[in-house]
Amino acid sequence: MTEETKTADAAAPNAVETHGSSTIPAEELGRITDDIIGSLKTVFDPEIPADIYELGLIYKVDIADDRAVTVDMTLTTPNCPSAQELPLMVENAVSSVAGVGPVTVNIVWDPPWDQSRMSDEARATLNMW
Repeated sequence: MTEETKTADAAAPNAVETHGSSTIPAEELGRITDDIIGSLKTVFDPEIPADIYELGLIYKVDIADDRAVTVDMTLTTPNCPSAQELPLMVENAVSSVAGVGPVTVNIVWDPPWDQSRMSDEARATLNMW
């Protein structure tokens, strides 16, 4: 039996997709989702003055019924000098959200990150119009 999850898809930062029904009340699940996204926006790649969420480095956030959270993220390049610290920074940020259980961060490379994943906010911050 698989746990039901709620997913925030970073390709469309404001979109939230629900897989089945959750045992977490909808209002609370919405708050947790918003708080997780807010916490991700506090994490910055040390070499880029934009947060990792707006850069499009967060591919998926799953919140299970037991409140365990799984984050799939990528890096701008496999040779990223921050490869060791960014996942830990993400884990710590998400773990700080009230109501969240254990947090797992997975580094994924498919699809590869490219600049098209950045939000307009990140493009403006980086002057990439």
